[in-house]
Amino acid sequence: MELAVVGNPRFVLGFRLAGVRRTHAVEFEQLEETLVKVTDEGDVGILVVDNEDWIRLPPLLRRRLSNSIDPVVISIGKVEEVDLRERIKQAVGVDLWK
Repeated sequence: MELAVVGNPRFVLGFRLAGVRRTHAVEFEQLEETLVKVTDEGDVGILVVDNEDWIRLPPLLRRRLSNSIDPVVISIGKVEEVDLRERIKQAVGVDLWK
Protein backbone atom coordinates (compact mmCIF):
# COMPACT_ATOMS: atom_id res chain seq x y z
CA MET A 1 0.00 0.00 0.00
CA GLU A 2 1.25 3.43 -0.96
CA LEU A 3 0.65 7.00 0.09
CA ALA A 4 -0.72 9.22 -2.69
CA VAL A 5 -1.14 12.98 -2.73
CA VAL A 6 -3.48 14.88 -5.05
CA GLY A 7 -3.67 18.65 -5.26
CA ASN A 8 -2.36 21.83 -6.75
CA PRO A 9 1.35 21.98 -7.63
CA ARG A 10 2.29 24.03 -4.53
CA PHE A 11 0.56 21.56 -2.19
CA VAL A 12 2.08 18.50 -3.83
CA LEU A 13 5.62 19.92 -3.97
CA GLY A 14 6.29 19.48 -0.24
CA PHE A 15 5.27 15.83 -0.34
CA ARG A 16 7.38 15.25 -3.43
CA LEU A 17 10.41 16.78 -1.66
CA ALA A 18 9.72 14.54 1.35
CA GLY A 19 10.00 11.47 -0.87
CA VAL A 20 6.38 10.63 -1.62
CA ARG A 21 6.43 9.05 -5.08
CA ARG A 22 2.71 8.99 -5.87
CA THR A 23 1.93 12.67 -6.31
CA HIS A 24 -0.56 14.13 -8.74
CA ALA A 25 -0.19 17.88 -9.28
CA VAL A 26 -3.41 19.05 -10.93
CA GLU A 27 -5.45 22.21 -11.18
CA PHE A 28 -8.88 22.19 -9.56
CA GLU A 29 -10.63 21.49 -12.86
CA GLN A 30 -8.93 18.05 -13.06
CA LEU A 31 -9.08 17.32 -9.31
CA GLU A 32 -12.36 15.39 -9.24
CA GLU A 33 -11.36 13.12 -12.13
CA THR A 34 -7.92 12.49 -10.63
CA LEU A 35 -9.33 11.68 -7.18
CA VAL A 36 -11.73 9.13 -8.64
CA LYS A 37 -8.93 7.56 -10.69
CA VAL A 38 -6.56 7.31 -7.72
CA THR A 39 -9.22 5.86 -5.39
CA ASP A 40 -10.00 3.18 -7.96
CA GLU A 41 -6.35 2.07 -8.10
CA GLY A 42 -5.85 -0.87 -5.78
CA ASP A 43 -2.39 -0.06 -4.44
CA VAL A 44 -3.12 3.26 -2.66
CA GLY A 45 -3.72 2.93 1.08
CA ILE A 46 -3.79 6.60 2.11
CA LEU A 47 -4.84 9.49 -0.11
CA VAL A 48 -3.98 13.03 1.02
CA VAL A 49 -5.91 16.04 -0.30
CA ASP A 50 -5.54 19.76 0.44
CA ASN A 51 -8.33 20.92 2.76
CA GLU A 52 -9.06 23.96 0.56
CA ASP A 53 -9.67 21.65 -2.40
CA TRP A 54 -11.65 19.26 -0.19
CA ILE A 55 -14.14 21.97 0.76
CA ARG A 56 -14.71 22.87 -2.91
CA LEU A 57 -15.51 19.28 -4.01
CA PRO A 58 -19.11 18.31 -4.74
CA PRO A 59 -20.90 17.04 -1.61
CA LEU A 60 -21.56 13.57 -3.07
CA LEU A 61 -17.88 13.03 -3.88
CA ARG A 62 -16.83 14.32 -0.44
CA ARG A 63 -19.23 11.89 1.21
CA ARG A 64 -17.95 9.00 -0.93
CA LEU A 65 -14.33 9.82 -0.10
CA SER A 66 -15.09 10.40 3.61
CA ASN A 67 -16.62 6.93 3.87
CA SER A 68 -13.82 5.28 1.93
CA ILE A 69 -11.80 2.71 3.85
CA ASP A 70 -9.50 1.61 1.05
CA PRO A 71 -7.94 4.09 0.52
CA VAL A 72 -8.36 6.22 3.61
CA VAL A 73 -8.77 9.82 2.42
CA ILE A 74 -7.36 12.56 4.64
CA SER A 75 -7.61 16.27 3.95
CA ILE A 76 -4.91 18.41 5.50
CA GLY A 77 -4.21 22.08 5.62
CA LYS A 78 -6.01 24.64 7.71
CA VAL A 79 -7.98 22.09 9.66
CA GLU A 80 -8.46 21.76 13.39
CA GLU A 81 -6.24 19.18 15.09
CA VAL A 82 -9.29 17.68 16.80
CA ASP A 83 -10.95 17.07 13.41
CA LEU A 84 -7.80 15.42 12.05
CA ARG A 85 -7.50 13.34 15.23
CA GLU A 86 -11.09 12.12 14.88
CA ARG A 87 -10.65 11.27 11.19
CA ILE A 88 -7.51 9.24 11.90
CA LYS A 89 -9.21 7.55 14.85
CA GLN A 90 -12.16 6.65 12.62
CA ALA A 91 -9.92 5.37 9.82
CA VAL A 92 -7.45 3.40 11.94
CA GLY A 93 -9.78 2.36 14.74
CA VAL A 94 -7.59 3.58 17.63
CA ASP A 95 -6.64 6.93 19.09
CA LEU A 96 -2.97 7.37 18.19
CA TRP A 97 -2.59 10.40 20.46
CA LYS A 98 -3.18 8.38 23.67
